[in-house]
Amino acid sequence: MLLERDTELACVEAALRAAGAGTSSLVLVTGPVGIGRSVLLRSLPDLAAGQDVRVLRANAAPMEQDFAHGVVHQLFDSLPPAGADTGAATATSADTDPFTDPFDPRALLAGAAPHTRLLILVDDLQWADVPSLRWLARLARPAGRRQGSAAPAAVVVCTLRDGDARARHSAVREVADAATGILRPAPLSLDATRALIRAQYGTPGHDEYARACHETSAGNPLFLTSVLLTMAGAGFPPTAEHSAQASALRPSALRERLASLLRTQPPGVAALAAAVASFGTQDDPALVRQLSGLDEEGFAAALRALRDIGLLTDAHEPRFVHPVVRDAVESTMTPSERERAHTAAADMLHRRGRPAEQVAAHLTAVATVDRPWAVAVLRAAAAAALRRGAPQTAAGYLRHALPRHHAQDERRARLLIDLATTEGGYDLEACERHITQATALLTTAGDRAAAALRIPPALLGTASPVAKGLLRRAAAELGEPASLDGPARETALRIEARLRHCGHDSPAELASAAERLRELGDEPPLDSPAERELAAVLVCSGTLTGRLSAAAAARTANRVLEREPADSARVHTALPLVVITLFAAESVRVLDSWLTAEQHPRRRNATGADDVLVSAERALVLVSQGRLTQAREHVERVMGLDETDWREISIIVLSAVALELRDPALSERILARSRGRRSAGPALAATLQILQASLDAQQGLRARALESLLACGRQLDGAGWQNSALFPWRPHAIGLYHRLGDSRAALSLAEEEYAWATAWGAPTGLGRALRLKGWLAEAEGVPLLREAVDVLRGSVHELELARTLVLLGQRLGSGSEAEAALREAGTLAAACGAPWLVERAGLGVGAAAMPQKAVLTRSERRVLDFVSRGLTNQEIACELGVSARAVEKHLTNSYRKLGVSGRHELSGALPA
Repeated sequence: MLLERDTELACVEAALRAAGAGTSSLVLVTGPVGIGRSVLLRSLPDLAAGQDVRVLRANAAPMEQDFAHGVVHQLFDSLPPAGADTGAATATSADTDPFTDPFDPRALLAGAAPHTRLLILVDDLQWADVPSLRWLARLARPAGRRQGSAAPAAVVVCTLRDGDARARHSAVREVADAATGILRPAPLSLDATRALIRAQYGTPGHDEYARACHETSAGNPLFLTSVLLTMAGAGFPPTAEHSAQASALRPSALRERLASLLRTQPPGVAALAAAVASFGTQDDPALVRQLSGLDEEGFAAALRALRDIGLLTDAHEPRFVHPVVRDAVESTMTPSERERAHTAAADMLHRRGRPAEQVAAHLTAVATVDRPWAVAVLRAAAAAALRRGAPQTAAGYLRHALPRHHAQDERRARLLIDLATTEGGYDLEACERHITQATALLTTAGDRAAAALRIPPALLGTASPVAKGLLRRAAAELGEPASLDGPARETALRIEARLRHCGHDSPAELASAAERLRELGDEPPLDSPAERELAAVLVCSGTLTGRLSAAAAARTANRVLEREPADSARVHTALPLVVITLFAAESVRVLDSWLTAEQHPRRRNATGADDVLVSAERALVLVSQGRLTQAREHVERVMGLDETDWREISIIVLSAVALELRDPALSERILARSRGRRSAGPALAATLQILQASLDAQQGLRARALESLLACGRQLDGAGWQNSALFPWRPHAIGLYHRLGDSRAALSLAEEEYAWATAWGAPTGLGRALRLKGWLAEAEGVPLLREAVDVLRGSVHELELARTLVLLGQRLGSGSEAEAALREAGTLAAACGAPWLVERAGLGVGAAAMPQKAVLTRSERRVLDFVSRGLTNQEIACELGVSARAVEKHLTNSYRKLGVSGRHELSGALPA
């Protein structure tokens, strides 16, 4: 498919018209690799269709340079046989002078086509044999193109690749210098890219996909068609979701094509290409020149050649136009050549004091590097990778350091421990294996215990037997914490915390944890990190069982939080247990500020898993305050993050948020991401079971939902977990019992819920229990609902208060009290972003009594315009030049005014 080549075609058409008047010409088509010279040449015969023009074709090739007059033979072998329908005259040998040059261009052309014009096409002129080049030069000389010559007028069009070494051969230059016109096809535009996508797929692609293809190919037709063919062959449609794949694609066919080109280059050009490939993104031309082994003049010439060919950008530093070029260069190098290049690059960078990760990138590309500084550099690079939140990269550096340290000693143990620490976030089995190997090399009980602590805790999950065994052995070796002091006591306390949390699903262990917490007194010591970790575990155990009151749990949990910094990664610490405790105890004001501070971008060692957890916890705090719109923003951000970063504790938190949001689509997405996990602890299993039951109930499958909830309740009771704030199976089951007509069972369960809520003492739980009893009761319903309202006014959960006010207003039926309750409920529900509850309240007092939606401001309209185009909050912030927080604020205000709960409802709420 030929696009945007009208100028070039018009030039050749003009030359053909001039040939009709007897004037011959030579047109040269030049440009870098892949710009489409050959495609343009193949389209030129269409210009001669239906005219008295005979077309002669030839393709030069590197392997045929020793075949004298090979190109000339190709040209005349392409003529149709004598007597063909073309009506061409046949040259007779009887009139040929035996003393004339048999390859005289005018004689040959006169014999081939005495009465017609000729269009002579030669592809890849740089590979033509020398006699053929001289023949073309003679043909192109002005003396041979004069009007009235016996030979027919000819238009010769040759292609010549820029930057090729053979393009500088004298015979090639003689032909090129004789050209009457030079054509340089330009890169394709974005519109042409869109046209090629439509031609490839039969449908217009998404604009983001088209832009990605255009940018990655830089408009080069060869690169672009290679990307499109590979994407289509892999079954990827031209949608926005596949833009990233198109940008990162390295087509194998294109790699082989470029490798073939590189194998024909002179040694200096190949050496420079290998140096650029070895250094990758290195921006120091002096280092690249040093690695290539070229002097300044040779380096400049090779650099110019690679740029002319089209493999390097025009930037100051040597950089390939596309990653596939590097693949092609490396495919032309032997393994030993690659190793020598990377070893030399590592030496150069290390001598110049470059950052450890730059040096390590070359060390990891080599099987063995016998350098005394290699292990130290790899460990430093791993530490740098961890600081920027890339544990898998850090682990890669450390794995390459292991074979370089052969001695089975404590230094190797330290290396294994560092490696296990990086693996703990994404490969728990490898982490445990390397810790086990390390403990066998350590000589002291304290060191072995410290190593065991590098295995991340299974927060509300199931700890592996390996981890439990290592912790138990460490505890036995260290002894009781009370008998120790200093670092040994710290280690022993942390070991105790981990072991106690391993038993969080055992009623006996939970009872023991409660007793241990009582031993520590009303204000457990929290001065050291180990004391805080133990307190966090013990308080969470008391929260799960309900053996603590909400006030006591909140008091200790807030004291832990006050002493913990909010600037470090913590997905593999016990701190998330503190968040869970404070959520259940409805003490989230301090937690809200702490989590906001933790979202500071300079958190140390934060990973994708930390980002998921922090956003999920922010959503949990917001939803516990009834701020559904803001909570949904954080959930949507989490849903856009990599699911491999979802830890068990994060899924538990997100499921709790989804239960409050009552969004079936969101619940299904969370459930889908949670399926297929290797193992799920009892907390996650129960949470997902409740979420699935809630979804079933919303879809009308009430009997199945109730059966699932009752089974979940039995399992929780068996584990000793009574806290309905964390596992609200009873409130859901009460509603289902009632709707299925079993009021007696519903009321019995409501009494159980009320008894638990009274003992726990958190206002939201108690208010909810009173609301459920008031909903079920007939005569005593109104007093119970009034009591629930009074209790909930002391809660931060405004949405629960709104629900209760709606029920109270509807139960009262009419009168000023009913109208006031419904009006207040509508106001609260609108502020919380719960349009369904606004509607329920409005049905009671009439639309005129409800708060009217305010007019959107200009800034809010601009933000919503970007939202309608599919931009994220961060992208909108970049477009408007404001902070993401400002965008979130505008969205929150807009959601409230429009009466929607999130982006998914905007399409129906926005004006046309």
